[in-house]
Amino acid sequence: MTKLDLSKFEKKLIIRNMEYRDIERILPLQAICFPGMEPWTKEQLKSHLRLFQEGQFVAEYDGEIIGSCSSLIINFDEYDDRHTWDDVTDRGYITNHNPDGYNLYGIEVMVHPKYRRMKIGHRLYEARKELVRRLNLKSIIIGGRIPNYYKYEDKMTAKEYVQEVSHHKIYDPVLSFQLINGFTLMRINPDYLPDDTQSKKYATLMEWNNVEYLPQTKRFFKSSYPVRICVVQYMMRQIESFSDFANQVEYYTDVASDAESDFIVFPELITTQLMSFLEEKVPSIAIRRVTEYTEQYIELFTNLAIRYNINIIGGSHFVKEDDDEIYNIAYLFRRDGTIEKQYKLHITPNERKWWGINRGEQVKVFDTDCGKIAMQICYDIEFPELARIATDMGAKIIFTPFCTEDRQGYLRVRYCAQARAVENQIYTVIAGTVGNLPQTENMDIQYAQSAIFAPSDFEFARDGIVGETNPNIEMVMIGDVDLEVLRRQRQDGTVRQLKDRRHDIYKVDYKK
Repeated sequence: MTKLDLSKFEKKLIIRNMEYRDIERILPLQAICFPGMEPWTKEQLKSHLRLFQEGQFVAEYDGEIIGSCSSLIINFDEYDDRHTWDDVTDRGYITNHNPDGYNLYGIEVMVHPKYRRMKIGHRLYEARKELVRRLNLKSIIIGGRIPNYYKYEDKMTAKEYVQEVSHHKIYDPVLSFQLINGFTLMRINPDYLPDDTQSKKYATLMEWNNVEYLPQTKRFFKSSYPVRICVVQYMMRQIESFSDFANQVEYYTDVASDAESDFIVFPELITTQLMSFLEEKVPSIAIRRVTEYTEQYIELFTNLAIRYNINIIGGSHFVKEDDDEIYNIAYLFRRDGTIEKQYKLHITPNERKWWGINRGEQVKVFDTDCGKIAMQICYDIEFPELARIATDMGAKIIFTPFCTEDRQGYLRVRYCAQARAVENQIYTVIAGTVGNLPQTENMDIQYAQSAIFAPSDFEFARDGIVGETNPNIEMVMIGDVDLEVLRRQRQDGTVRQLKDRRHDIYKVDYKK
């Protein structure tokens, strides 16, 4: 008997997390599902994946994307009862996503019309519910459309329409579906989606409660989330060996650890101090000699981070890579022993002329036990696009190791770091070198006044300065920044630069 080949009849339907490769297929799907409404942009969907990929799902049927849904986590109690879709999604970019929140907020579900009645929407909702159970969140909240209301607006109010649908006297493809899936009505919000003409801009605020939610004593609304930072204004002086350098670095790390600091920040080009004993007068050759100490440098700071239980921004160090080119790299040495690095992206004319330094190609943001941080080396902080990209990727603190030889150069770094703190509602930290290295070409003099900056608003430090060193002397400065205050001010501050950006007329396009 001939066997029937069942494989040719098989159709594979899977619900999975959205990936970057799906974006090009999701955009046309939204145009089909929501004709006349403003669709997602690539930048918005990329932002969703950067900030909360777990909360973004697609339905894939036989290799075709036929549905998707997007969401973020918030503390719903912090939002106004009459909030809009723009309010709760930061205009679709979800930069207000709060991993420590209690509620999953669903911001969109769509299914290709051709594949409706296949319970695709139900499967996507089940994926959300499973995520809520796994993350131990209290509930799912959604602002649901009522797309059939336009047919009844002359006969009844939105409230009356919703009541009729709830009593199964009228069928609404969205509201009826949500009620069947266990959601209960909280209220009706006007002006929720300005371009939703079918719903006449109304939305039903609905909630599904996670009956498996277990309150945990370690989870509570934080009135404070302090992070202590020790900034080292490092003296460049003559030394005789790498051991001398290691002794200086360990001394400061010990000081920071005694103060129970979470981070210690060293300046840019800190290892050029090694040139003081290398006896090489040609700058380009001297720099290559410094790169020979890369492994010792990494081993030193890794051991210090673990031994003193502190996250170290190890200034920056010149590294020769496999292409035989030299790069200026800032390293993050976490206290758990792991290491990250950020290449300097903008090279100064001086670095090109004397040392032939090459530029990096990628903006990075790093997870730490004190939230997400970025490192932008000296000149990089003078380019506002980089700080905006890092902020959109979730950074709350930008560390800027710097090395300047005169007051003019220093002030460029300082003024720009302060501006980045205001523009992005973020903390910025600058740490510079002082002193001198006689007979060391291109590193002979230094000028610095290191500092920690905050946004300028009532809840932050006066003048937006958490703390600063005295100019041009060797010292440390220790200051506390509060990430909870930062989060609240982004939501309810006197001004809200992140929320009030005009995405409709400008954008920062990161090409990586």
